[in-house]
Amino acid sequence: MQELNIPTIDLPRVVILGGGFAGLKLARNIDSDLYQVVVIDRNNYHTFQPLLYQVATAGLEPDSIAYPLRKILKKKKRTHIRMAEINALNLNENSIDTSIGKLSYDYLVIATGAKTNYFGNQNIEQFAMPMKTLSESLDLRSYILRRFEAALNEKDQELRDSMMNFVVVGGGPTGVELAGALSELKHHILPKDFPDLDIRRMQIHVIEAGPKLLAGMSDNAAKNAFSYLKEIDVNVWLDTMVSDFDGQTVSTNQVTMQTNNLIWAAGVQGNIPEGIPEEVIEKSRLKINEDLKLIGYDNVFAMGDVALLMSKEYPKGYPMLGSVAQQQGSFLATYLKKVANGQSLNVFKYKDKGTMATIGRNKAVVDLGKFEFGGFIAWLAWLFVHLMLLVDFRNRLIVFFNWVWSYVNYDRGTRLITRQIKPRIRKEAA
Repeated sequence: MQELNIPTIDLPRVVILGGGFAGLKLARNIDSDLYQVVVIDRNNYHTFQPLLYQVATAGLEPDSIAYPLRKILKKKKRTHIRMAEINALNLNENSIDTSIGKLSYDYLVIATGAKTNYFGNQNIEQFAMPMKTLSESLDLRSYILRRFEAALNEKDQELRDSMMNFVVVGGGPTGVELAGALSELKHHILPKDFPDLDIRRMQIHVIEAGPKLLAGMSDNAAKNAFSYLKEIDVNVWLDTMVSDFDGQTVSTNQVTMQTNNLIWAAGVQGNIPEGIPEEVIEKSRLKINEDLKLIGYDNVFAMGDVALLMSKEYPKGYPMLGSVAQQQGSFLATYLKKVANGQSLNVFKYKDKGTMATIGRNKAVVDLGKFEFGGFIAWLAWLFVHLMLLVDFRNRLIVFFNWVWSYVNYDRGTRLITRQIKPRIRKEAA
């Protein structure tokens, strides 16, 4: 395999796998006078994943939440970006194999993020619609709009209802926020776009396997989220496990639903590259020390969603949140600078700055330590925080004006159908 065309210089080479929250934060903060940096990602852009659901429901366009990696890092010296797939890691040889060649490293940082976890259910993996990447969100947008276009031409009322029946599996922030956005479409957008359809028959369901919504948040937040969803006509099923889906029927331990539209937001797992020893993998994540080093390796680090770091406060590991990933990226940049300068090293400590979720117009929940609140003020806080977390001022401006326009006019984006996405139905069920 040929070597990647990266200059050889007299500085240690840090290879960062992934341009998500963790990898991008490290790439932006690392001292490039001390290290040569190579960022490898399958895409040439960074995605602000918390707003993917708004792309999927036509609230925002993809360029509002995505930003080119080369533009973000254009002022960083000795920083190289390569768009490639990671084929395998050769940890004992200090090299990686990619789809465009082989590359050696002095330090390797695994920040490959997470992927959808179907918990081994192959039928759901085959027939459900995921929403973990920008491409999947665009697929889902076209899919949702196509369901209503198809319903216009369906004379059988039961089949038409099935086309307008949406089941969101997973009661975490993604599932709750997506259900809220679908409800806004139902009440404010679709009746005007499809006057020939009785949109009142559209059903939205959230299925959660646990006893409450937003399991990572307070009981108060969970109760408020449940109440808000009920107010906007969303059916919430708690303690409900999805056992099967064939493209037409959702089977659970409580109810059976007829629908073509199962959106899977029930869980994620670490996106682990090939070549990692099994002994350092636990709960589909990579076990790391307090200095973010992969267990058993002095020059390999892991951070973000793919990394598992347990502490007294988080015995099951730090949550898979963007805030954790960004703090780890900042920490590792400082850590590597201390390594280069021969200074004493420290360990990573997560500072919980709170969690939040929005449930549609004027409704959100926020946990800030001892302060728990919901409603309109929480919604404003959610808007402000997410605007500030966007990478670039242009993105903030575009998203802000989109939100203002939608709020004032009860309208959403252009709602273009740009992809040929059709229901995936088991042949024997078709």
